[in-house]
Amino acid sequence: MSAPLLIADTPWLLYRAFFALPKSIADGEGRPVNALLGTVNALLAAVAACSPRAVVACFGAEQAAYRVALYPAYHAHRDPMPAELARQWALAPALLASLGWTVCDAGELEADDAIGAFAAAEAAAGGRALLLTGDRDLFQAVGERTAILEVPRDGAPVEVGPAQVRARYGVEPEQVPDFIALRGDPSDGLPGAPGIGAKTAAELLGRHGSLEGALRAVGWSPEGLAPLAETGMRAGGVCPPASVVTPERPRVAAALREHAEALLTFKRIATLAPIDVRRPADRPTDFAAGAARSRELGMNRLAQRLEGMLRAGPP
Repeated sequence: MSAPLLIADTPWLLYRAFFALPKSIADGEGRPVNALLGTVNALLAAVAACSPRAVVACFGAEQAAYRVALYPAYHAHRDPMPAELARQWALAPALLASLGWTVCDAGELEADDAIGAFAAAEAAAGGRALLLTGDRDLFQAVGERTAILEVPRDGAPVEVGPAQVRARYGVEPEQVPDFIALRGDPSDGLPGAPGIGAKTAAELLGRHGSLEGALRAVGWSPEGLAPLAETGMRAGGVCPPASVVTPERPRVAAALREHAEALLTFKRIATLAPIDVRRPADRPTDFAAGAARSRELGMNRLAQRLEGMLRAGPP
């Protein structure tokens, strides 16, 4: 099997490391470098686990402007980035690039969008992609050639593929935006449909195939969204005739009808935006250059570790 492309959710790694590691991890001038150290260490662990053909570190806006325009409460509950993290954030691209890893900034879009784009490009070229992330939104990018790579502190790495997404959420990967819209996502500030939790959301999608199918089934049909009885179709196959479509509980049906437009907006927000990206060439990790850059940043222990990995050679 060919070596995979490792694609990293760098904002998630930086935030996770900043709040998990002590700020006493500092450079020669006493400035915290905990987020940088934790991010590089996590990527090195993933590299050791999957021996990728190349690594892509994705960055992007904290929230895409078009998503905020669609729903102003999107990410509004999040605190501003701490100044000590912002400084490390600015240093991260050059440090990661020094290690021979491709750095991509999604600009006005989010890192998730870039991650999905690289995964799609790799799969289209016949390769495999492993996504290093803890963001549930990216389960929608999982497919036969794309998996989430989970690297626990203790234990072997775990790949989350389509079967694991179905086992965890009860939906197909491509239904994840519909699932998020229905159930909500507190981390993004999306409330979902009142009274509809994960179980009910999965059941609705299992019966109707998509959010749109569920809305049609309860009689909601705005211009451009034909009633279910007229289409006879749902995502993934043909629906039964309208007369035998499973009726939803009155409370659930009312929640769907009353919040239909908002739910469709939530689905649009949760869906990854397309980005044109170039599939990166094979490129090994450059331990020597990474060690040199680490020393420039006053991260001497990281530099020593990288030099040791260089001397050890390939596993």
